[in-house]
Amino acid sequence: MMEDKDVITSLDEISEEEGKALVYLARKAIEEYLKNGVIIDLKEIPYENWKKKGASFVTLENRYTGQLRGCIGSILPVQPLYKDVIRNAIAAATQDPRFPPVTYEELPEIRVKVSILSFPEPVPYKDPQDLLNKIEPFKDGLILKYGNHQGTFLPDVWEEIPDKVQFLSHLCLKAGLPQDCWLTLPVEIYRYRTKVFSD
Repeated sequence: MMEDKDVITSLDEISEEEGKALVYLARKAIEEYLKNGVIIDLKEIPYENWKKKGASFVTLENRYTGQLRGCIGSILPVQPLYKDVIRNAIAAATQDPRFPPVTYEELPEIRVKVSILSFPEPVPYKDPQDLLNKIEPFKDGLILKYGNHQGTFLPDVWEEIPDKVQFLSHLCLKAGLPQDCWLTLPVEIYRYRTKVFSD
């Protein structure tokens, strides 16, 4: 576990108020970028936690249909949390290869979700059944690694894929591996938790 006063180590550190403010920041970052091509920065950092390194995902959905419209994030804390959110918000709107870039006109229809991630911990397991036993659906976000391949699913994804076997199979595909990779290869699995805020 990382013990570092400059890193967010517990999700309890982030209050509801700070989380809502991060969502507002993410939306503002997308607006400014789409309208003026500017990456915003903050002169005044309103919360001490925002100065700590933190890992975040920004997810964009259609407010009316719930359809995903973009999702980009960081798995490890490498920069101040507020900068991470700004960067991932703009990337989710403009760089998710699965979708065309979001337009400025579209923004009112978009719901912005910010997920703050806990530091990933390895899940040691003896065999595939042991791995299945150790995973907690709807709570665990998972990272799957093998060689140069890596993929992650946020805990939100359990809502679409509630079955553990299917979840791992889809995660293999996301990492660019055969869907039975978790059964046939010595893949590394890490878990993390998230705290999610949305507007």
